[in-house]
Amino acid sequence: MIKLNLTLILITLSVVCSNAQQVFSGNKYPLVDFRAPLDITPPALAGSFGELRANHFHSGMDYRTNQREGYPVYAIADGYISRLRVQNSGFGLALYINHPNGYTSVYGHLQRFSPKIAQQVKTIQYQKKSYEIDSFPSPTLIPVRKGDIIAYSGNTGSSGGPHLHFEIRDSKTEATINPQLFGLEIPDDIPPVLYSMYVYRLNKKPFNEFTPKQYFQITGSPGNYHLNNISTINLSGEVGFGIVATDKHNGASGTNGVYSIQLEVDGKPVYTSALEKFQFENSKAINSHIDYPTYLNTKRSIQKSFVDPGNPLTIYSNLINNGRIEFTDGKLHQLKYIVSDATGNKSTLSFNVQADDKAIINTPESTTSTTYSYATVNEFNNAEVKVILPKGTLYNDLNFTYKMLPKPLSNAFSNVHQIHNPLTPLHVGFELWIKADSSLNKYKEKALIVSTSRSSQGGYFENGYVKAKPRTFGSYFIAIDTVPPSIAPVNISAGKSMVGISKMSFKMRDNLSGIKNFNGYIDGKWVLMEFDTKTASLWHTFDDSTGPGKHTLEVIVSDMKDNIKNYSISFYK
Repeated sequence: MIKLNLTLILITLSVVCSNAQQVFSGNKYPLVDFRAPLDITPPALAGSFGELRANHFHSGMDYRTNQREGYPVYAIADGYISRLRVQNSGFGLALYINHPNGYTSVYGHLQRFSPKIAQQVKTIQYQKKSYEIDSFPSPTLIPVRKGDIIAYSGNTGSSGGPHLHFEIRDSKTEATINPQLFGLEIPDDIPPVLYSMYVYRLNKKPFNEFTPKQYFQITGSPGNYHLNNISTINLSGEVGFGIVATDKHNGASGTNGVYSIQLEVDGKPVYTSALEKFQFENSKAINSHIDYPTYLNTKRSIQKSFVDPGNPLTIYSNLINNGRIEFTDGKLHQLKYIVSDATGNKSTLSFNVQADDKAIINTPESTTSTTYSYATVNEFNNAEVKVILPKGTLYNDLNFTYKMLPKPLSNAFSNVHQIHNPLTPLHVGFELWIKADSSLNKYKEKALIVSTSRSSQGGYFENGYVKAKPRTFGSYFIAIDTVPPSIAPVNISAGKSMVGISKMSFKMRDNLSGIKNFNGYIDGKWVLMEFDTKTASLWHTFDDSTGPGKHTLEVIVSDMKDNIKNYSISFYK
């Protein structure tokens, strides 16, 4: 029989209705408090809540803006601006509104703020003498009413194209919640699309890149799928399953993520995931939720239907033995996937499993004797390197491997240290200490750790070691950064008249450690310089403080190793 040795936890999915659209949730959310943040009809999404992204779940909904910028963005309800944020990357220009009902709305990748808010932002930037700010105004400073224009849609920060990133968060816990649970409709009568199913031969061992798996193609019509050319799979021992699925909605839909995945065995749920809400500190656990080695190798996102023991996500329910199923009774069993989107459209996949003690696929034996537990702090030491894995770093027990390789370059200051391999996902970074060569002495302040692909991990010199906190396993060594950033003027030069030109522009780049800060001065006074990481563009928009006549300009840029580039000229306005 199938071994189900954990208490079956049943949750009741309540159905709440909004204009005939069904949204499934175990909690109750206000359905009429909020209006849509845009007046584009019908609304369409470029990205759904909880969608699978590289190293994170998508934390909101991406509203399409017809590949244009400048649409008015509206406050979805009464409240006050609780946070103003300007970033070179990330959300770019963003603002947050706290609402009396206990929720916070978030608006990101904005082109510009409304005039009143923009003036507050500029005041803060000049006070802090920084383009990037993260400010928390008092509740009385910027009140807003439902329907007020607060900003205009854009493409700032790490956006891949014009759209509005929109979130609803719990104001107390800051958990981000699926906005469709609040009655914000996205027209959708299209069920999820199922592409393929996988069987993992877990064999009572931790999941890793060596876990044997089998691929099964899926066919069928929307809503009702089956395995292609096979109805029964012969399996033996402890097994897990995984599925590839996406979703679309009506109209101009992208390929979005599904809301929930449930796996049943003989009519009983053994696994359910539902992307109702999550905490930001757990978002990187997407790499435990999916088959991470396959994603790295193929970019295919297989959602596992079994949960790693170190996975901190709270999106799971109905778990029996964490979704690991034992087929040991010689009987035929009926399995069924039920995959839903956020409006309740469902697709199913039904198939049979014959428990067959001859259908064995063994897991390759580990070649290392060093095993680290996911539940503890783990350390590795030798004369050249030290590795510290804090508790909570690993999702599974790990058969750890290490290798020392020769120096890769003439300007390397240590051997290369191969710390396990990148196919094992980490929830938080680990501490890495690499022993420095004696030749590093005069470059101590410029030292950092880099990967063999020359990606900076940061770092600092201390007691003979360079120390850093990489976020992934890989191959690392010590290098130095002695090269200052570059500044290339685009539309300004020494002695040039800038009459009739609204802004001066530059291109700014760094070769290794990354830009730390940038400052501009006109006639010795700090002026606001703005930066876009995607295009490496730096600029200053002239205002009334730069009057007619001759002016001096100084732009100073430094990188993370305090290498400084200075650009100084005179110009006319």
